[in-house]
Amino acid sequence: MSENKNNKKEGRRIRTLDPMHYVGPYLMTSRVGSSNYFSGKLDVEIAEEYIKQKKEQGFKDFSMMHLFLAAFVRVYSQHPEMNRFIRGRRIYARNGIDILITIKKEMKLNAADTVVKLHFEPTATAEDVYKIVNEAIETAKNESGDFDETVGLLCKLPRFVMRGFAGILNVLDFYGLMPKSLVDISPFHGTLVITSLASLGIPPVYHHLYEFGNVPLFFAFGRRYNEYVNQADGSVKKCKFMDYRITCDERIADGHAYSVAIRYMNHLVRNPEILDNPPEKVVEDIP
Repeated sequence: MSENKNNKKEGRRIRTLDPMHYVGPYLMTSRVGSSNYFSGKLDVEIAEEYIKQKKEQGFKDFSMMHLFLAAFVRVYSQHPEMNRFIRGRRIYARNGIDILITIKKEMKLNAADTVVKLHFEPTATAEDVYKIVNEAIETAKNESGDFDETVGLLCKLPRFVMRGFAGILNVLDFYGLMPKSLVDISPFHGTLVITSLASLGIPPVYHHLYEFGNVPLFFAFGRRYNEYVNQADGSVKKCKFMDYRITCDERIADGHAYSVAIRYMNHLVRNPEILDNPPEKVVEDIP
């Protein structure tokens, strides 16, 4: 089967990969089975001061979520190999930056969850990210999303019909034949999923990757906490830290590429003023 022309906008096939990357998806067919796990700790004292400044400038809801989103958008603008995905055992370069976040419509235990899919230009600044995120969240809280409505209809089907429908979707997805209208609203197709457990006051988790769809990376961050750190002069300083966890599909890029990208993300969070300006250039992925 050939790829659906309506779906080509999601990405383009990379044809200049080395042999190891080419055969990887054939030997490691499961996304979960191809997952690597990484944990990190960030000193967020400078980040918190930056967030405070943003709030004083009128961005009243600016938070660590906005900062992480802006940092990842910048990472993808400079390290496009992180923005690849696998479909039908082949590796593609994604044409856009589509990041997914899960929100509660109300901060209540039984409140409905919904997934917000955010599209960013690689030149986006922290303020651009803030505006896009807040507009999308406000819309999601006040309206039923297209995906929620679609799933609500499917849930009314008998189980054997649902199983058959899910099987058809998997086949269509494998060959790139899913309608673009479904891909555009799907929480299983995108660059990255970010989840915050800070508001729940618990540490981050290693979130599994989805077998369906093509999301290659999950990023979870937890609550802030204090830790006493020995200084070079022998004194002790109380510092603010935040833990994060990453689950990634090792088939889209090698370990060196992942390590460089993660270090760059850490650098941006520690030096957030960089995100106030667009990048000097946007790097394109290989042909």
